[in-house]
Amino acid sequence: MMGQQSRTESLFYYFRLEDQIPQDHLLRLIDRYMDFGFVRERLKNFYSSTGRPSIDPEVLLRLLLVGYLHGITSERRLIEEVRMHLAYRWFTRLGFEQEIPDHSTFSKNRHGRFRQSGVFREVFEEIVRRCLQAGLVEGRNLAVDGTLVQADASEQSRVPREQLVERAQVSRTVREYLTELERQNPVGDPEERPTAQEKVSITDPDAAWAVKGGPATLAYYDNYLIDTHSRVILAVEATPARFRQETIAARRMLGRVEKLGLHPDSVGADKAYGSGEFLSWLLARDIQPHIPVIDRRHQTRGRFTRDAFRYEPQENAYYCPEGKPLHYRGQRRSS
Repeated sequence: MMGQQSRTESLFYYFRLEDQIPQDHLLRLIDRYMDFGFVRERLKNFYSSTGRPSIDPEVLLRLLLVGYLHGITSERRLIEEVRMHLAYRWFTRLGFEQEIPDHSTFSKNRHGRFRQSGVFREVFEEIVRRCLQAGLVEGRNLAVDGTLVQADASEQSRVPREQLVERAQVSRTVREYLTELERQNPVGDPEERPTAQEKVSITDPDAAWAVKGGPATLAYYDNYLIDTHSRVILAVEATPARFRQETIAARRMLGRVEKLGLHPDSVGADKAYGSGEFLSWLLARDIQPHIPVIDRRHQTRGRFTRDAFRYEPQENAYYCPEGKPLHYRGQRRSS
């Protein structure tokens, strides 16, 4: 006879959460190979020795990983999903008898202790170390590139640099800000150096005004160093979206992988990394660059200089570097 399922609720349920998670589930695989216990040791100085016990920081970190791996960007929604999803509860060590952390507690720790301690970078580097130990990373041939990431600031928030203190409440003075910016851009091209006329966002003064394949916007570069054999990301560095920052970030990332015991034979990149200074830096470390060279001998701010043109006395005409004649159309005199 045909059965019919009635909606009934039992007072007690007897089952193991462990038995409900498939062996090939992504979170189970991560839990099998990664130990996040070092987080408590790293953050112990950020907690008081008195008072009520806090939420385990490893639990908060595992919550962050769940949100990142499953594309849950809202903290409120993340907490709701963990409340209902068995695999999320199992991975975060939150059984049915335990209370789910409030989203505000989660947010305060993420913006406070986690950011101040640098624990995010340590987790990333620990994962890279595990990849090295497992033999997943070859480390001989690397590639570097930067991705433009739009800042959370509008064009209307930009003001002249000297007005930054007057228009915005910032935690450092304009002089300190300029000093740090000059340190990050030590010998850049004239157009790369910040000037007094340059506009700065009052909501995000570190973001740079940049253009790359679209309209100008306030942005950052998200720089990656990748092992070309395994496609594993070995290092990440965020910088303002300035041309020279890409090579500065590449140096920092290569320095980090050297501390992990990697000494690459070659580095590949696009033309943005083809400055003589960066190529010489690589060669001095016995790293072969596979990078197109930037040739600026005949360019000034994107324009050709006079010596790049050829003059034919018999024709009384000039030819451009591509061999095409220039036609006289008159003179332009500035008033």
